[in-house]
Amino acid sequence: MASKRTLNAHNLEQLGAAALAELLIEVSSGSALIQRRLRLALAAADGADGVAQAVRKRLTAIARATAYVDSRKRKALLADLEVQHQAITGAIAAADPSLAFELLIRFLELADGVLARSADTTGAVIGVFQGALADLAPLAAAASIQTDDLVEQVIELIASNGYGQFDGLIPSMAACLGEQGLVQLQRFFEAHGGPDATAALLQIAEARGDVDAYRAQFTAQQLRHPSIAADLALHLLAAGRPGEALAVLDGATAQASDWLMSEWGDARIAVLEGLGRSEEAQQQRWQLFCSTLSIPHLRAYLQRLDDFADLEAEERAFQIAEQHPQPLLALQFLIRWPDHRRAARHVLNHGEQWDGEAFEVLAPAAEQLSAAHPLAATILLRAMVVFALSTGRAKRYRHAAEHLRSCERLAAEIEDWQGLESQASFMGWLREAFARSRSFWQLLER
Repeated sequence: MASKRTLNAHNLEQLGAAALAELLIEVSSGSALIQRRLRLALAAADGADGVAQAVRKRLTAIARATAYVDSRKRKALLADLEVQHQAITGAIAAADPSLAFELLIRFLELADGVLARSADTTGAVIGVFQGALADLAPLAAAASIQTDDLVEQVIELIASNGYGQFDGLIPSMAACLGEQGLVQLQRFFEAHGGPDATAALLQIAEARGDVDAYRAQFTAQQLRHPSIAADLALHLLAAGRPGEALAVLDGATAQASDWLMSEWGDARIAVLEGLGRSEEAQQQRWQLFCSTLSIPHLRAYLQRLDDFADLEAEERAFQIAEQHPQPLLALQFLIRWPDHRRAARHVLNHGEQWDGEAFEVLAPAAEQLSAAHPLAATILLRAMVVFALSTGRAKRYRHAAEHLRSCERLAAEIEDWQGLESQASFMGWLREAFARSRSFWQLLER
């Protein structure tokens, strides 16, 4: 049984209304957010109109604000916005959907101004508005908003889409707009053009299932780009036109970017499978693996091979990985597959040539190899330490110090250094070469 002093609703109720009121006044002192929530609660006593009046007043204040919101103030801003959002979609929406729809539009219209004066490095602020966008269609349906009015609101929001917060507006509103609303939007953007028109027309065509209208938004030159060709090909495939999809893909120009060609290759695999050309799809999977060392493509390739053939193919894949012109990519593949024995050998084969800047690859690889392959792990850890010190990356010093401590621990487990400098010798060189990096050595000694 819970103690009478346990903080829960039942125990607090025993204090009585007067005592609780005094506590709330005390707790809210100095907290603008809590005070706003209390005012909303008081306004709720007057029904939805009272809450709406309080929300409208607060939204106006937010719109007029000019102070910059840095990372320290961001949490308070997020909480404030969320309180208003919940009031609109909660108490107000339950009592008066039309009023809630109106206020939600007003809330969304704040986005450009708020984002312009906010340090939104985490994406949390834009996320509040993107989340609120998902509530617009249900409110519009509950309020039976006329199609013409809905179209007008969508156009106005897209016009104020300065930070991409409304990129998903048309897809989220498509069902609510219906064919009539989508056609109206299409005519508007075709007539007025503008920087947002192409993206809007693509979304409208997709919502209407009109693949020809979707295709019409691209020039012949644009369709030579692998990612655009891949996008259109998948739409054509979904429309039951795989032959046209393959022609679009084959008309694209090869690019140096592995990412672009992987996207194009994935689309080509899907199209070839749609055409029943499974063997060619397999060849495409293998080609993509050879260039990108993509584990998903290799696994998909191996799964479609006969028994025992997959073992031979896997061995060939390892050989290709170890001979790949990008050692970092090969290391990442061998760690993630995983084959730590091969990964360790790969590290040793490349000696001290590892790029310490690639900590997103080297750090997890060193961690994975440290238990069974301390020498290989040491090579990677040292590379990151030397990079941080040689480039003066003070922000990396804390990590570098931890890497160096790990090297010290691993040294006790290494019996054969295989020509690599011992840890004691390496530390001597490091102290001499980077003696001026005092902040690092102080950090290490602490």
